[in-house]
Amino acid sequence: MVVKITSATTIGLDVHIVSTEVDITNSLPQISIVGLGDTAISEARERLKLAIKNSNYDFPKTKVVINLAPANLKKEGAGYDLSMAVGILTKEKIIKNNKLEEFAFLGELSLDGTLRPVNGILPIVSGLSEFGIKKVVLPFDNSKEASFAGDIEVYGVKNLVEAVEFLNGNLDLTPVKQNIEDFLNNKEEYAIDFKDIKGQSQAKFALLIAASGAHNILMSGTPGSGKTMLARAFNSILPPLEKEEAIELTKIYSVSGLIDDKIPLITKRPFRAPHHSASYAGITGGGSNPKPGEITLSHRGVLFLDEMPEFQRQVLEVLRQPLEENFVTISRAQSTIKYPANFILVGAMNPCPCGFLGDKKKECVCSEYQIKRYKMKLSGPLLDRIDLQITVPRLTEDELLNFKEDGETSFDMRKKVINARKIQKERYKNDNIYTNSELTPKLIKKYCKIDDNSRLILKNAINKFNLSARSYDRILKISRTIADLKGAENIEINDIMQALSFRGLN
Repeated sequence: MVVKITSATTIGLDVHIVSTEVDITNSLPQISIVGLGDTAISEARERLKLAIKNSNYDFPKTKVVINLAPANLKKEGAGYDLSMAVGILTKEKIIKNNKLEEFAFLGELSLDGTLRPVNGILPIVSGLSEFGIKKVVLPFDNSKEASFAGDIEVYGVKNLVEAVEFLNGNLDLTPVKQNIEDFLNNKEEYAIDFKDIKGQSQAKFALLIAASGAHNILMSGTPGSGKTMLARAFNSILPPLEKEEAIELTKIYSVSGLIDDKIPLITKRPFRAPHHSASYAGITGGGSNPKPGEITLSHRGVLFLDEMPEFQRQVLEVLRQPLEENFVTISRAQSTIKYPANFILVGAMNPCPCGFLGDKKKECVCSEYQIKRYKMKLSGPLLDRIDLQITVPRLTEDELLNFKEDGETSFDMRKKVINARKIQKERYKNDNIYTNSELTPKLIKKYCKIDDNSRLILKNAINKFNLSARSYDRILKISRTIADLKGAENIEINDIMQALSFRGLN
């Protein structure tokens, strides 16, 4: 009789159940593993044999056939080792548990029988719960992360012997449980506070708007004006993660193998700052079984592109889909994978190649052709998708020498952001969105109503600056956020004027 043991894998963030089928035939001793596995799975033959022997169990002296079903689903990694070992030991009647259909097994075996952690545990265990699996046995080092999965009993074991003894009822293990609130309630600390940044009140206000409505922002200014420091302080004013957001982020980082062993839950909004030499695959994600790229790793947080025009053109253009739709699609020959990518883009650039175009202190040495070529690296469609576009000027002598820490702190700015987000969450509770940046054209008509004077100003701006329909919508979204920061129910003419002033680079 064939023994069937449940395991699972992920493709993207989607979970697929894998049935580990084990049978033993009267033939020459060998192990045969079939089911479209990669090299790590084919090498499991030696790991299984030695792990079982070194755990003081007898390995079958005949042919062992293991099938990972479904056979048309490609399997990768060593996470099936434990399920295969349990199947063999059950077939040999070393494991006598007759309710293994309630369990799923995950984990990589060492040659001495100890269990190593595997990537993607949280999404896999969450998926198992949805498929009706009640219990899961996995490496002890993965148990804390897996405990956030929900309605499923998680048992962490350190080696194969513990797994066998537990299944046979000789070892009493308590399901691992943790309170997610204990992790989320920890005080967040940031290296840079807005009060430590000299001057730049206009840029700080623009970043406050960006955080309040989840708007994308691009800063242009001379070298040393503070663009990078402003961007790195931006996370300190974003609202704390909700429980659902923390779980979602942890799944992404788990699949990527980026979970900290000491902290099994992502508790802070990501801040990703890839170098301008980053490849297309590094930004979007890639591989035969595509892993998340920087776009997805910045989900629910910030993607900071410093020296933005220095990035490859195709890398910048790939941002257009996620900026509009909040997800990125990766197509491969065998499948198409969709990853979430709802991030705030913060970009920084110089006004020209030398960096001093428009500077009052230092003269620009670039030719008109060089300036035009430099700016053309950011296409019109991409700029159209960046809500706030501001200039960050050189600091004056007074701002540099007479600096006092009496500016608004990140803590105070964050309270304003949280209050504005609460207003938006309540307003859009029936519309399946959370922030002003997510407003559709239909919802803009509903929630961004303006008076005749504001309409006239916008009409003149459209004619003078040749604004696109997308730019028009984004101006209204920014105006809505400015009104929310004041706690105003309606958009006023001053809100429109301010919103227009933040589209200066388009």
